[in-house]
Amino acid sequence: MDPHPGNHPILSYVMSRLPSFGARTPTAVSPSHSHNFDIEQPPSSSSPSSVVGQMPNLADPEMLASMTRAISDVSQTRSVLKLIGARPTHEQVDDAKARLADLEAHLSRQLQEIVGLPRPPEIDEPRWRAHVAEKENAIKESTEKEKRVLKSLIQLDQMHDSYEKLLKDAEKRLVKIYEGDGESDNDNNNDNEGEVKEEVEEILHEAHGKGIERVDLSGKRLKLLPPAFGHIPALVVLDVSTNQLSVIPDSISGLANLEELNLSSNALESLPDSIGLLQKLKFLNVSGNKLSALPDSISQCRSLVELDAGFNSLTYLPTNIGYELLNLQKLMIQLNKIRSLPSSVCEMKSLRYLDAHFNELRGLPIAIGKLTNLEVLNLSSNFSDLRELPETFGDLISLRELDLSNNQIHALPDTFGRLDSLTKLNLDQNPVEVPPMEIVNQGVQAVKSFMVQRWIDILAEEERKSTQVLQEGENDWLTRSTSWLKNVSENVTEMIMSPRTPKESFLDQQL
Repeated sequence: MDPHPGNHPILSYVMSRLPSFGARTPTAVSPSHSHNFDIEQPPSSSSPSSVVGQMPNLADPEMLASMTRAISDVSQTRSVLKLIGARPTHEQVDDAKARLADLEAHLSRQLQEIVGLPRPPEIDEPRWRAHVAEKENAIKESTEKEKRVLKSLIQLDQMHDSYEKLLKDAEKRLVKIYEGDGESDNDNNNDNEGEVKEEVEEILHEAHGKGIERVDLSGKRLKLLPPAFGHIPALVVLDVSTNQLSVIPDSISGLANLEELNLSSNALESLPDSIGLLQKLKFLNVSGNKLSALPDSISQCRSLVELDAGFNSLTYLPTNIGYELLNLQKLMIQLNKIRSLPSSVCEMKSLRYLDAHFNELRGLPIAIGKLTNLEVLNLSSNFSDLRELPETFGDLISLRELDLSNNQIHALPDTFGRLDSLTKLNLDQNPVEVPPMEIVNQGVQAVKSFMVQRWIDILAEEERKSTQVLQEGENDWLTRSTSWLKNVSENVTEMIMSPRTPKESFLDQQL
């Protein structure tokens, strides 16, 4: 939860000088010490000394004092968050919201049932009303206890979200203080903006007149995409990459025939929910922006074949994204801050290419083996977070290329040898013990052979143990049976050898 020097260099420097925050050494920001910073942030090579080198006035005591006063709200909020705990995952929040809705519905049904109960004739009206009210209060209280836990989790997530916005605002304030509250001079760009505006208007006029299908406005320094672009129904391809767009108008939902949308390399912090109405969209590129989340509605773009959301600040993917995007073949989410993949990703049966390198993945969903068409998987550079792979990993029967470099994997899953299609494997910079490094250095075939033999040995050992348990059970049964027969034999012998009672003599006489 500490501001990361890679994203908030000035704020990180100033807070490192606060006694309550704790001073940091220059080496504390290296990837190997990344646990000192926000888990949502990727490792960075930035350090306080490098920031001061680029901005020497930061070392000025008066400048530092002025900046310290400007970020008192950040310091206070950070102290509170440190007490209440780490941020929950997106799936946990979604589950909590769903559970809350279920509790509300269940409570409503219970209250209706209580109201509908018939009054027993032996109980008068006032006593019955008091009894009903008591039952209602008991149910409400019980439900409220469960709801409090769920609400606190949702509120914790909201507080962390507000804190992230607070960090961004604080960084902007500090930049203004450092620059003397001066604004950048945009006069030199006025002529260029005028030219771009004329070009955009000309394109719009031509689009309406001729019904053009392709528009390319990449690299035009556009700061605004006119809402009128949403009224070109014939448009199939729209490229507005490498501009300065900070928002996409909701009217984009009017592009009913749009198949390819390139929004990469802009300044987008969010996408409109209306993007989910683009039912024919096949290729979406939003890489190189400032997105912290993708809208849940993106799951409704069911024709998507390729989604590139790399180089952003994503911390999660929409919970249901895999249940809807069943045609997706290529998913690129590299260089984000994603801690976990939603389990729904395992339902993307058409997925062939998944690039999730340079995130903060702590593992993969247990059902990852269901992606039987996956051919290329890049999980490299998740550093200290990625330590193991699930046993279902061996079910990725189509996997050809796998990059696991720069992680903390100690052992490959026992089922790894089942990856018959695997031809490229990168395990560099991992503390691998299984298989031994001498096997790893011999290449992918040697690794697969080792893991196959290991799997055979494991199965053989399990069979041996199972047989041993069975034999021990049979021996126990034989011992118990022998003991029982011995007891029966002794009892029979005793009956035969013992003197007859008078009753038995009387019976002989009768016979």
